[in-house]
Amino acid sequence: MKDTFLRACRGEKTDYTPVWLMRQAGRYLPEYQAVRTEVDFLTLCKTPELAAKVTKQPVDILGVDAAILFSDILIPVEAMGMHLEFSDKKGPVLSDPVRSKAAVDRLVIPDTEDSMPFVLEAIKILRAELTVPLIGFSGAPFTLATYMIEGGSTKNFLNTKKMMFQHPGLFHLFLDKITSTVIAYLLSQIKAGAQAVQLFDSWAGVLSPEDYREFALPYVKRSISELKKETVPIIYFVNDCAGLLSEIKKTRADVLGVDWRVDLRDAVKKIGKKFVVQGNLDPCALFLPKEKIEERVKDILWKGEFARGHVFNLGHGILPETPVENARAMVEAVHRFSER
Repeated sequence: MKDTFLRACRGEKTDYTPVWLMRQAGRYLPEYQAVRTEVDFLTLCKTPELAAKVTKQPVDILGVDAAILFSDILIPVEAMGMHLEFSDKKGPVLSDPVRSKAAVDRLVIPDTEDSMPFVLEAIKILRAELTVPLIGFSGAPFTLATYMIEGGSTKNFLNTKKMMFQHPGLFHLFLDKITSTVIAYLLSQIKAGAQAVQLFDSWAGVLSPEDYREFALPYVKRSISELKKETVPIIYFVNDCAGLLSEIKKTRADVLGVDWRVDLRDAVKKIGKKFVVQGNLDPCALFLPKEKIEERVKDILWKGEFARGHVFNLGHGILPETPVENARAMVEAVHRFSER
């Protein structure tokens, strides 16, 4: 087992900077597309053998230093009692959005082994076959709440913020139930064999620092505090995090993911040198000529040296249109230019 990624997450010295990509098992890979012609997205998530197969694809094709379980952040939301579908045009669709106390009360805190056994089985398959560490994951409480309230993706988060501001007590009750679900879900993944876990707070960047402190931070801190009882690294990623850097460091995550909108060295100055950072190449930079990709890689590697440790990644998920050869070139450049 190559442990460079895990050692970097712990802030230990490594022979090179490890790299993996958010959404690395996905539509930009022809091998993934071939699997998807056989099954729909949700069936793929729920079929352990197929989920394991696509999880391993980028490890073999790109040479990344960690695998992240192929799944979706809304899997536990469905287990809480919401009907989930995926539309090619709209993305995730959750019927009967949660916008009342009665709707919150109807939600359950699911038992992962009973309601999501396919996730745990995929992890067990992967641990027996992978040569690199496996990352488990969940959406963070606030981000999951936005999907559940909006009924899917949104641009203005109107219904979410209406509940926050008009019914804060209900919103906190809702977040408390989601947080209990997230904790149990990730603990089950760790028990099954996940060697690190990442909390995706994809939409926390829409909050002001004041609102983040009230409606997101306490629930992330509670989640991480419980997960810290295990010995696996915990990664926390906030998309559009520039205005929240002073807050996200309070989560006590081992690794803080940084999106591409903030200079990595500036981020390190803001959060301090006791944290490992992850990131932060703009996903669209993978459309540059390879020599330009290498220049971007070298710049980020240099800035990552100011942190306690650095895990190279994109600043968000890899895009479906990305040329595979460019992604491979980026991974090779990270390894080549960071070799000690």
